[in-house]
Amino acid sequence: MPLLAPENLTVATTGASGSLFLKHFLLTVERDPRVKTVNFIASDSGLRVMAEELGIEGRSDLLRQIIGAPSVKIQQQSNSDIGANVASGSYPSDAMVVIPCSVGTLGRIANGTASRLIERAADVSLKERRPLVLCVRETPLNKIHIRNMSLAADAGATIFPLIPTFYNHPPSADAMAQEFANRVLAHIGLAQQNAYQWKG
Repeated sequence: MPLLAPENLTVATTGASGSLFLKHFLLTVERDPRVKTVNFIASDSGLRVMAEELGIEGRSDLLRQIIGAPSVKIQQQSNSDIGANVASGSYPSDAMVVIPCSVGTLGRIANGTASRLIERAADVSLKERRPLVLCVRETPLNKIHIRNMSLAADAGATIFPLIPTFYNHPPSADAMAQEFANRVLAHIGLAQQNAYQWKG
């Protein structure tokens, strides 16, 4: 975990169910004054899932469609642009989160196959020893998935399965997704004041 709250984040989304979790993650970093810049990358499969789950229509004005307003700090990057800023270790990204992370993306990251920007940015995070959080969403898991999780973890990634909490009695799916976003952000040094804390 970084000593200082990260100011520059890379956030990616891929073709796994759970777009509501991405939405609340982006909404939270948008309003967190500690975060100055967010580079956002969506895979083609991620766009397809968002269309189904969030009613996203096409690629135009994507961030406004996700968070409901123009963003002041989130910059969209094309997954096909392997020369984008986050593809280089010289670019000062402080942490990367893939939410949700499909097992296909997990496999490519775990095995160093970086032909698209999401996998390349993740590869950069690992080689530069920066926090990389993979919010994997799949069930049941086969041995290939489990081995790839182990490979990614051995390389320095945090496997943070997209599993919501229930002990806080979330009143809605939105509340459940928000609390998960809070947990991931706390993990990378961006604890949220409204996050639920277990008192015992």
